[in-house]
Amino acid sequence: MGDIILHQNNKKGYTFIPKYIIIFVTILLTGGLLSACGNGQGNRSSKDHSSKVTAISKESDNSDSSHKQAESNSTSSNTQHLSAISQKLVTATDKESAGPTSNYYWVNGKAHITGFSHLKAGDYRFTNDNQGRSATARAVLTYAEYQSSKGSRQGEPLAPPAWPSSNPKVAINYSLTGRTYHGYLYNRSHSIADSLLGSKSYTSEYNFTTGTRPQNVGADQSGGMRYAEETAENYWNNYPGTKNTIDYETTPVYKGNENIPRGSIVNIKSSDDVLNTEIVVINSVEGIKINYNDGSSNAKPITSPNSRTKKNHSSHSNGDYHGNSARTSKRQTTNSQTTTGATSQATNKTTKEGQWTVAAAGMVFVSDSQKYYSRVTNPTNYQYVSETQATANGATRAARGNQYARP
Repeated sequence: MGDIILHQNNKKGYTFIPKYIIIFVTILLTGGLLSACGNGQGNRSSKDHSSKVTAISKESDNSDSSHKQAESNSTSSNTQHLSAISQKLVTATDKESAGPTSNYYWVNGKAHITGFSHLKAGDYRFTNDNQGRSATARAVLTYAEYQSSKGSRQGEPLAPPAWPSSNPKVAINYSLTGRTYHGYLYNRSHSIADSLLGSKSYTSEYNFTTGTRPQNVGADQSGGMRYAEETAENYWNNYPGTKNTIDYETTPVYKGNENIPRGSIVNIKSSDDVLNTEIVVINSVEGIKINYNDGSSNAKPITSPNSRTKKNHSSHSNGDYHGNSARTSKRQTTNSQTTTGATSQATNKTTKEGQWTVAAAGMVFVSDSQKYYSRVTNPTNYQYVSETQATANGATRAARGNQYARP
């Protein structure tokens, strides 16, 4: 490697400096400049990055804080909402009231839907509280399920937690209709109905509560829980074949540690927002005081003139249906009248065909959903009356049957 001429000395000629010294000096100078530039830019960049991180951190903290505050506000709002409804239900049931509609329900504005984020079409969930009572039931309903459950029951009702040991047949006078119901005081009441969820509605005891007869169907067969069910059914009927879904949520409302709910809150919301409502159902009976701990009441049980019938009824407190009724209103006093009464009873007597109990000609078995059948597997779950009487009471013949009942 040759030497580099740095400058010329006029008197003594050229002065030579080794190349490696030049390179070393250049590196030192360049490195220093780069270091100075690098440090300046690096510090600025570091400061900028630090500033951005701090800003993002602050934004994240603010977002988390806002989210938590929103959740807190929502929880507080829901708590207040439920508390207000609970107070109204306690007041209504303490007064043995049928509520503002006289039909054991009232509409309470738009739905307050919660807990559906992990549920998809066809899913359902039944829950219980820490006391073992039936709690919130949720389902994402579909039109297909509604269609498949039409015309017949899809299972046998399950006894809810704390089902009363005694379920007397009583007389209930309805102020709305002026009519009197004679039958079981309590029903095994669905939180989400057979007509909406089909066989899935029978998979858990926590989809049932102890409901009074009017809590289940109201004073006119279209009130109480039935009103909520019909609200969803009407949506399906208005949109046949739709792919939309319905979020359906029922929450039983208890007073303190009582075992039987004072009522239920039903929230119903379709995926297209056409259906969006909250319905509050009252679990009471006009003129009958109920003990919501054990189900006892001050109701005067109906006595049957037929001791055999009475015995059969007292041994089976199912309550999902009206139950069998006495076939004569009073014991006849003359021989000819007695014979006529006996003949009438013999004529109306059911017969057995394998597992089926078959109704006599002109007689039918009426279900809690006001559908009647000609043969059933468990007759004590139905009201056995004449077809004429069933029709007069608003019942209709079932369109199809299942393994428990056939038209």
